[in-house]
Amino acid sequence: MKLKDIMTVSPIMVRADNTINEVVNIFLENKIDGVPVVDEDNRLVGLFTKGHVYRAISRSLDLDSPVSTLMTREVYTARPDDDFEDVVTPALPRLPIVDDEGRVVGMLTRGDIANAFFNSYQNVSSELETIIDSTHNMIISVDENGVIKVFNRSAERLLGLGPEVIGQNILDILPASRLMEVILTGRVESMQKVVMRGREFVSNRSPITKDGRIIGAVAVLQDSSELEKISQELHYVKELNKELDAIIESSFDGLYITDGQGITLRLNKAFEMISGINGHEFLGHNVDDIEREGVVSESVTKLVLQRREPVTIIQNYKTGKITLATGNPVFDKNGEIFRVVCNVRDITELNMLNEKLERAQGLTQHYETELRSLRMKYASPERLVANSPEMRKMLDMVIRIAQVESTILISGETGTGKELIAQIIHENSPCSKGPFIKVNCGAIPENLLESELFGYETGAFTGARKEGKPGFFQLASGGTLFLDEIGELPLGLQVKLLRVLQSKEITRVGGTSPIAVDVRIVAATNRDLLEMVQNKQFRGDLYYRLNVLPIHVPPLRERKDDIPNLVVHFVRLFNQKYQLTKRIAPEVVELFMEYDWPGNVRELENLIERLIVITPGDVVNWQDLPMHITNESGDIVSDHASQVTVSGIVPLKDAVESVEKQILQQAYAKYRTTRQMAAELKVDASTIVRKAAKYGITPAQVISQRLLQS
Repeated sequence: MKLKDIMTVSPIMVRADNTINEVVNIFLENKIDGVPVVDEDNRLVGLFTKGHVYRAISRSLDLDSPVSTLMTREVYTARPDDDFEDVVTPALPRLPIVDDEGRVVGMLTRGDIANAFFNSYQNVSSELETIIDSTHNMIISVDENGVIKVFNRSAERLLGLGPEVIGQNILDILPASRLMEVILTGRVESMQKVVMRGREFVSNRSPITKDGRIIGAVAVLQDSSELEKISQELHYVKELNKELDAIIESSFDGLYITDGQGITLRLNKAFEMISGINGHEFLGHNVDDIEREGVVSESVTKLVLQRREPVTIIQNYKTGKITLATGNPVFDKNGEIFRVVCNVRDITELNMLNEKLERAQGLTQHYETELRSLRMKYASPERLVANSPEMRKMLDMVIRIAQVESTILISGETGTGKELIAQIIHENSPCSKGPFIKVNCGAIPENLLESELFGYETGAFTGARKEGKPGFFQLASGGTLFLDEIGELPLGLQVKLLRVLQSKEITRVGGTSPIAVDVRIVAATNRDLLEMVQNKQFRGDLYYRLNVLPIHVPPLRERKDDIPNLVVHFVRLFNQKYQLTKRIAPEVVELFMEYDWPGNVRELENLIERLIVITPGDVVNWQDLPMHITNESGDIVSDHASQVTVSGIVPLKDAVESVEKQILQQAYAKYRTTRQMAAELKVDASTIVRKAAKYGITPAQVISQRLLQS
């Protein structure tokens, strides 16, 4: 019992400067004999009682003196939440109750204590009577003379008697109760059958003793029919339990059952085989014990008890088994867990098969990637020529990143084939069946670019179509949007593009509702975007959002090994286009190898087309080339491929190397093996190999020259 439940709330209080006479009047008016003395904040500073008044009179003190002259300053106090039994003693007539700040919030007096005990007695008596009347079994008690003192409602109901039997003798009302025999013998009679008023009951009778003397007897009786019903139910439960045991044991999966505290209640043979434990040894043990002993890597039951929801995990057992364990909580009517049922399935073999399948799938994916790469290199030479190490490396990376959905930024000089790379990425991506929309950000006027990219609503501006128009982002939905020359995008549109990349939503010009778009962005530029960021010409946040997967297409001057194959490719292409049979002389290819190609592949393609169209003969010779190519090469090339020349006065070492290189190139073009070349040039075959490696003479160049001559 808490003090706050029985104390006098907001008691009468006085100040230290109140006179004794004033306090005496307060005592008389309110019929109290003590008050707490407080300061201006109601903090307790003392206690003044009628004893202090008597002391003032005995000392003949002036009654107009302040109470502070006599009050008790050291006062025992308590808190409202203190228990009555812990703080109150019979010698304590009154007790101030204060809060944490020392302010008086109540007063406990002897009258409060008496009222509390009286109310408590009444409550206990009423509660005891209620309990007895609420008991399902009959309860009958008598005193030592056999007078009935207790006759609960169950007894009234089952025996057909009313409360008027209380006070009558038991022998007159129920002579077969044998309560008087219990009083006489003092023995307890348990589970005795007795017939009263034509009904059979099972009775438990006991004497009531006080101070070692029998003062009465009590009988608790239960209807026999209820016991028979309980017996039948118990038999049914036993049969049901046997059936449940059979079901649990017949399960192929392991079953493990605990109570709401994680104590093991039962487990089946399958679980014993998986875990390698003796089930009887762990019955009654907590799941923490099984986990601590290393039987299992992690207890799913423990997780269920922590999370209060079904949990599925992978477990490793000390037997080497790998299992898929699912734990399910069973709640009682109060929402508390009283059972946890765990199903444990052995997936060791399944896991091994899954690992083999994953390895097979990984190999399949690897082979698919390799096949795409091979198709790109060999099956579609009209699309892409990539024989140099630089291009092969770039092509492998293109095939890999085409499989993911991240934004790609392609950089490279004008004419290197950035658009072709973007097309290849689209065709080898998961969205290859969607549209491929190309937008040149530098070719569309700035005032039209926003509406072209994002579209516009009806009446967005003068001249707009009545029905509105979708932009490139919507048109490319489900596919790829290629933003070429991204460096030419105005700063105002860069902000909107950044928002699209972040939110995957666009808003049309003149519109207010966002529209979701599912589109992959591939951007390309021939400018140094990082330098533009430093010069405040391009937004840094957009640059880093675009530059997730960067691809750099090398210029033609850095991959000259591709030139012979490109020449063959373009010659075949334009011969088919114009129905001609032109050929390129080998010395022309050598000049092409010396030229830097500032216009890259596009310049080479345009030059080959011009040469195929305007050259009068069937063979394009070095004399047919533009002056800027022949002058830049520095070599004087004759119309005889076998002639070796050096242009101008050069250091002897350089001249020797130039002659060696030309002779080796002609030897490679004429002979098929290094042994034949060595015999013709009067040197060892190893010298041929070493010199060819020194001057970068590759079989690809030789094949290209033969193709050109064919």
